[in-house]
Amino acid sequence: MNVSLVRFAAGRFRGRGDDMEDIVQTGMIGLIKAIDRFELSREVEFTSFALPYIVGEIKRFFRDTTWAVHVPRRLQELRVELAKAREELASRLDREPTVTELATLMNISEKEVVEGQIAANGYNSSSLDAALTGDGPEGGEAVLADFIGVEEDGLRLVEDFHSLAPLMAELSERDRQILHMRFVEEATQAEIGERLGCSQMHVSRLIKRIITRLREGMLGELGCA
Repeated sequence: MNVSLVRFAAGRFRGRGDDMEDIVQTGMIGLIKAIDRFELSREVEFTSFALPYIVGEIKRFFRDTTWAVHVPRRLQELRVELAKAREELASRLDREPTVTELATLMNISEKEVVEGQIAANGYNSSSLDAALTGDGPEGGEAVLADFIGVEEDGLRLVEDFHSLAPLMAELSERDRQILHMRFVEEATQAEIGERLGCSQMHVSRLIKRIITRLREGMLGELGCA
């Protein structure tokens, strides 16, 4: 009997970019809550009682589930107020309002206005594969990933460490000690020789043998990958 009331309330949120049927279904949840809590003894029309429940449920849906990036509720609410103020000033001034004008109308600081504008960017997101107008870096179609982000060298280092760890575990205690002295303590080959009781030439051969073994193990790991 009251589906039309839900559709009326949902119509206020048309243009948000969400499927209207999803909004209507959310409003139906609000309608069900209103039915459960309605009491005839209050002598209030059901439509007047139910509408706030329906609208509240839809607003909660937008607030809690439609943001692409989660931001604090305070900033979510600020975004809504900011949009209202911008629309009001734009119609009044026949141009886009400045941060100062928005701050004056809303009686908040310019910093808060900027914070709200930045937070609004979290409402929608774009895929890194989203096509952009213009040519790509190699003459093909451009996508968003071509223009943002950098390759993180540290990630490669983590992968190398992950591959190297089991190879290090297979070394003898003496080989690991030699590597530690040479590359962690940064001792010279002569100093390592003195501590091990062997010649510098022998230390050089040992280090070369250990590194060759590790390198072959790493390359074999990459080949298997």
